[in-house]
Amino acid sequence: MWQRFRRNRLAVASLFIIAFFVLIAILGYLITPDHTPYCNQQYLELASKKPFSKATFIYVDDGTRHEHCGPLKTLVNGRPLDAEAIPVYSYNQQGDSIIIETYTGSSPNDGERRSFHTSKVKQIKQRTFFLGTDTYGRDILSQVMIGSRVSLSVGFIAVAIALLIGILLGSLAAYYGGWVDNVIMWFINVVWSIPTVLLVIAITFALGKGFWQVFIAVGLTMWVDVARVVRGQVLSIKEKEYIEAARALGYRTPRIIFRHILPNITGPVTVITASNFASAILLEAGLSFLGIGVQPPMPSWGSMVKENYGQILLDSAYQAFIPGLAIMFIVLAFMLLGNGIRDALDIKN
Repeated sequence: MWQRFRRNRLAVASLFIIAFFVLIAILGYLITPDHTPYCNQQYLELASKKPFSKATFIYVDDGTRHEHCGPLKTLVNGRPLDAEAIPVYSYNQQGDSIIIETYTGSSPNDGERRSFHTSKVKQIKQRTFFLGTDTYGRDILSQVMIGSRVSLSVGFIAVAIALLIGILLGSLAAYYGGWVDNVIMWFINVVWSIPTVLLVIAITFALGKGFWQVFIAVGLTMWVDVARVVRGQVLSIKEKEYIEAARALGYRTPRIIFRHILPNITGPVTVITASNFASAILLEAGLSFLGIGVQPPMPSWGSMVKENYGQILLDSAYQAFIPGLAIMFIVLAFMLLGNGIRDALDIKN
């Protein structure tokens, strides 16, 4: 199977793309240019800067003492700035003082001239905004990188919930048949008849807006596909000779299902899992775009598109296109990965 999968170049490329996004999501604040919580450091003077714009910052001790953040805490929650970051046009040292001209966004010589003692100045450095800044002066690259955490987390947890419910109900319906199958199929058809987006919105309103609520809402609407696929596969397997032999040996039903039936349907379940992963990311982005998903200031690709879609008609369309492209690439990668797994598991090939 692995050899057949490796010959599918699109599937292999999609696997590398997914691994790339997963690595970014795991490392998170350790590699983002803006390592503050939620990458929410705003510089209104630097609003809507083009990609690869540069700005010079002077970092001045503001007298506050922040709690020490170790690598693990920084990895999870970020690290606030330990000094005031001031964008400047220019600076020069005169004796024990550093004279700066603050950046205003218009033109040099229009900024405010300020003076700081050298003991207060921690560092002066130039920073590059590789993907530009949004309308609030936040670094788009940092927000896209942390936004990958939300999308991949929603996909992972929602798919886990869908697999748990779908495999359980689908296998029980197919194995027992009769009235158990009728009741479960009736429930599946009822859920199936409700448009997915409307069902997700209804569950979100019932659970409330928030990070974990989105996970549960998306997961509770994606198990139907899994249940139908599992039911069909179990119906074809439960009549096999080795299942009859397991019954004749007196094995209990849970052992037959989990030890002898489910391991033989991992192929189709894996394929639909990859497809559901992509669907979960799209659903989360749609909910965040509508304002009922992940709430600010937590960055999400869907909320980034919502905040910046008004720039599409202006010369700053990249602010909405960049998170949109991230959604497109990760969804396409999961779809191609699912197709590659399906082709690799197809014995006719």
